[in-house]
Amino acid sequence: MDEESAAGGVWLFDGIVWVLRNIAMAFWNLGSALAQPHLWLDWTSSEAIMRVVYYGGSVEFFFVVVTFFLVITGVGLWNNGFLWGVVRFLETFANTLGRIFCWAGLLMVLQQVVIVFMQRVFARPTISLGLGIPMEFDVSWWAEELKFYNALIVALCLSYTFVQKGHVRVDLVYSAVSFRTKRVIDMVGSVIFMMPMAVLIWMYSWFFMWRHLIVPNPSASEPLERLLMKARALRWNVETIGFSPNGFSAYFLFKVLLVLMAGLIFLHAWAFLYRSFLEWKEGPESEDKYLDKDVLDAPDPGGHEHAEI
Repeated sequence: MDEESAAGGVWLFDGIVWVLRNIAMAFWNLGSALAQPHLWLDWTSSEAIMRVVYYGGSVEFFFVVVTFFLVITGVGLWNNGFLWGVVRFLETFANTLGRIFCWAGLLMVLQQVVIVFMQRVFARPTISLGLGIPMEFDVSWWAEELKFYNALIVALCLSYTFVQKGHVRVDLVYSAVSFRTKRVIDMVGSVIFMMPMAVLIWMYSWFFMWRHLIVPNPSASEPLERLLMKARALRWNVETIGFSPNGFSAYFLFKVLLVLMAGLIFLHAWAFLYRSFLEWKEGPESEDKYLDKDVLDAPDPGGHEHAEI
């Protein structure tokens, strides 16, 4: 029993040392990347592309991002006004993105109406869009593209919906506890659930995306040296195969959206953590402070409060 306890203690100590070492190295890794941008931004070089593929899903990149937010957290604990500024910036970013791409819902409806008219009324097999050099595809291409509009809304409006408090909350104990206990639950949820989930989705979707963009296919288990060796045979092989012969041919965009969605979840997990902490510290009077929430402005003849989106 003593030997098992000692082994567990050594394992825990090694884990803590590993984390601290990676946090310390994050400053060096970030500085090295900024000082040598040609190593990863010059995409005329296949090795630069492979470096992006590797580092985008690497431990080094993860600790650079986490260390960046830890520094923000440290400054914010010293100056709460700065932390409120970070919250407002991240929430404004999520709101702006959501308010732009929510219009994809309207485009989806209008395009579906056009498809029905072209098929049933005019009996046309293709639809042309554009001036001068129009973009012409089979009707089935436009019909399958509707999935992409739906994906835009799901992936890029997800954090907007969270800011607007539009997600369904499964409430077992939340409503019965005090204000500050709720904020503690929110903070724990951000760290234990949102952030790890975002990291796991990112790790899966990052290499999933690149396997549909280049060959030879990269793998998350391959070290940088092996990927650089593969770079000699690298060529672009962007996925253009649809579900039907004349269907939508840009399914690689769905993989890109999956990566963007994971990144947005991770960013807003930090924003939600900071807001929960600040509201916990400042008390009930700070609830929804600086929150830019959309409301319906139509007059309410029944005297009820305006419905929130």
